[in-house]
This record gives sequence, structure tokens and C-alpha cells, in this order.
Amino acid sequence: MNHAVQFAAAEGANQNPLLPATYDIVWSAIAFFIILIAFWKVFLPKVQVMLDARAEAIEGNIAKADEAQAKAEAALQEYTAQLASARQEAGEIRESARLDATKIVSKAKEDATTEQARITQAAQVQIEAERQSALVSLRKDVGSLAIDLASGVVGESLSDDKKASALVDRFLVDLEASERAAK
Repeated sequence: MNHAVQFAAAEGANQNPLLPATYDIVWSAIAFFIILIAFWKVFLPKVQVMLDARAEAIEGNIAKADEAQAKAEAALQEYTAQLASARQEAGEIRESARLDATKIVSKAKEDATTEQARITQAAQVQIEAERQSALVSLRKDVGSLAIDLASGVVGESLSDDKKASALVDRFLVDLEASERAAK
């Protein structure tokens, strides 16, 4: 091995060890230019086409996403409008139901008032009829009692209907007058 180092040192004495040999530089430059031309003419256009296709696909997806977002926003606005319409309709239905309930209550009150007035009127008519009946019966009974009493006081029979009737009427008028004065 010692021998190889001496040979390399003898050969490289005239050359800088940091610089490669000329033939290495030439062949490396030729290989570099062949690879550069191949890359420039073959690989770079294919990569550019692939990048363009990728950019178009991304732009297409972005456009589709924008379109989908616009449709979603339109659907949201339509949904919001329908919801507002439904709320308004529900409010109108509630208000209509309130008005109907008010009308029903008012009608029921009116019917009850009418029925009350009818029942009161019928009761007053019945009371008046019973009062008249009682008054007629009372007059008859009071009249016969008054005639009997007057016959006993006067000592003679008051069988004359005109006299008896006048006497009873005068007695009842006096009785009513005394009742009014007592009130």
C-alpha cells in the first residue's frame, strides 16, 4: 500500500488534488447537458401538463364548491322564508282561534243573558198569574169572611151581592192603603 501512495504522489505532483481531471470534467459536462436536454424536452413538459391538469382540477373543484355553497345558501334562504311564512301563518291561526274563542264566549254570554231574561220573564209572568190567582182567591175568601163578620156586627144578613161587593172592595182598598202606609 505504501507503494500505491508513492505512485499517486508521483503522478499527482504536477496536478492540483482538488481539481478533477479534464476528461472527467468533459464527460460530466456532456452527461449533464444530455440529462438537461432530456429533462427540458421530455420531463418538464410532462410535469407542466400534469401541474396544469392538477390546477384545472383544483379550480374545477373550487367552482363546484362555490356552486354547491351558493345552492346551500339559496336553500337556506328558502328554508328561512318558509319558516318565517309558517310562523306568520301559525300566528294568524292563533289569532283567528283567539277571535273565534272570544266570539264563542261572547255568543255564550249573550245566549245565557237571553235565556236568563226569558226565564226571568217567564217567572215574572208565572208569579203575576199566581199573584192574580191568589188575589182572586183571597178576595173571595176575605169577601165572604167580611160579609159574615159584617152580618154578625150589623145583625142583619147582607145577602145583596151589590152591597156585599161594594163593602168588600172598600175593605180591600182600606187594607191596601194601610199596607202602603206601613211601608
